[in-house]
Amino acid sequence: MQREIEQRLRERFAAVHVEVEDESHLHAGHGATGGHYRAVVVSERFAGLSRVAAQRLVYAALGEWMDGPIHALAVRTFTPAQWRAERGAGPASGR
Repeated sequence: MQREIEQRLRERFAAVHVEVEDESHLHAGHGATGGHYRAVVVSERFAGLSRVAAQRLVYAALGEWMDGPIHALAVRTFTPAQWRAERGAGPASGR
């Protein structure tokens, strides 16, 4: 499932960077039928959107998998400039 999530997010958002971590093992035994995942998605498509609006797009892209193979998904979204700043690559000057 982890690879399918990564692939879909790359395709739907023309993402320059996607990380998906399966954290299901951390939640074993609490009765959930689907997996627990944490994702980072970097795409220019998030430009001008609030954090919540960008996350809603991600959840919508994975729609039919939510409450099925995906029980929980923590998402962080960034534009490429925001990602460079987050990673400490200096100002988002395009260099």
